[in-house]
Order: sequence, then structure tokens, then C-alpha cells
Amino acid sequence: MTLRVVVADDQQLVREGLTALLDLIAEVTVVGAAADGAQALALVAEHEPDVVLMDLRMPVLDGITATARIRDRHPAVAVVVLTTYADDDSIAGALAAGARGYLTKDAGRAEIGMALRAAATGHSLLDPVVAARIAQTFSGTPVAPPPQLPDGLTPREAEVLGRIALGRTNAEIAAELFIAEATVKTHINNAFAKIGARNRAEAATYAARRRLP
Repeated sequence: MTLRVVVADDQQLVREGLTALLDLIAEVTVVGAAADGAQALALVAEHEPDVVLMDLRMPVLDGITATARIRDRHPAVAVVVLTTYADDDSIAGALAAGARGYLTKDAGRAEIGMALRAAATGHSLLDPVVAARIAQTFSGTPVAPPPQLPDGLTPREAEVLGRIALGRTNAEIAAELFIAEATVKTHINNAFAKIGARNRAEAATYAARRRLP
């Protein structure tokens, strides 16, 4: 089954990147891209997609409100949230509005593809951090905070640096982390800028000394 998807994100670069990324996933077709929740609603009414890949913080109409309206007006259309935010209010609001999936923007192509397919078939796929927060809500057991990484590195950047220290190529890193090779290059560029590395040898030394994953 070919999945017809609408992408909603207020940043043009992100919209274009997601559209290009989704075009690489077999049997996924992007039928529209929206810069805010109101545009997403209009595109859903026009195209009746299978899934909307929805950002949360957008102008005009935010992602949570847009999700609720889509689910009310077009119950056959599923929504998967893809956002930078994984705080309790964002998670609770999105899931209460009817989102069937919740991913952070560290997600790779494989994760996004699985979330879209799951949502289209009535199932859910949640980011591990989101799942842990939901478990905490029901169990009352505090979730241990993630370890603090040096120099402002994100967990994904630390993973990439750790694999550079193991001698992995960009293609091998992409395969191991289930992300596109272009995404690996972006993480490497960002990480090198943060740690002041000029080449892979310096990055590998940095990662080894700090025992990055």
C-alpha cells in the first residue's frame, strides 16, 4: 500500500528536508507540505492523505490544535508528531488530541517510516523518551535524566562521534543508526563545530577520551 503523507512544519528547510527524506522511503508519497496547522488542515481536506507528519510549535494554528481538528473532521487520517519537544505537556497534549505516533527530530528515516506505517494501520510508535515519560506518569517512578554530554552535543551527535572513534565510515554509521548518510554528515558537521575538531582523527580522539557511546 502506498502511503500518502502531508508534512507540516513551519521551517522551510525542515519541510524540504523531510519531503526529500520521505521520497526515499519505499511506498511513501508526499502529497503536500504545510507551513502551519491551518495549511495542514486545508491540505488534508484537499488530498485526504493517510497520515500527517506534524510539528507542534507552528504559527497561525499549532500542531496540537491542528491534530485535534484533523481527527475530528477527517477520522480516517492519522497524525504522527515529529517535534523537537518531548516535555510532558507537549506529549500529553498531542496524544490527547489524537496523535498516533510521537517522534523527536533525532529520529532517522527508518523510524519515521515505521511510525507512518504503524499510524496508517491504527497502531502507535513512540520515541523511547516519550514512552519512558508515559510509563513514569502511570507508575509514579521517576525516570533517570539522560547523562549530560560535553560541549552541548546531542545524543545523536555523541553516537556518531562514538562510531567515528570505532573507525566506522559514514555509510556504516548510517546503516547502524538507521538514518540517511546525508543526516550523518549533518551530525558530523555540527559535532565538529561544537568540539573544535578539524578532522576525523581529532574527533575520534575526543570521543575515546570522553567515552562517548
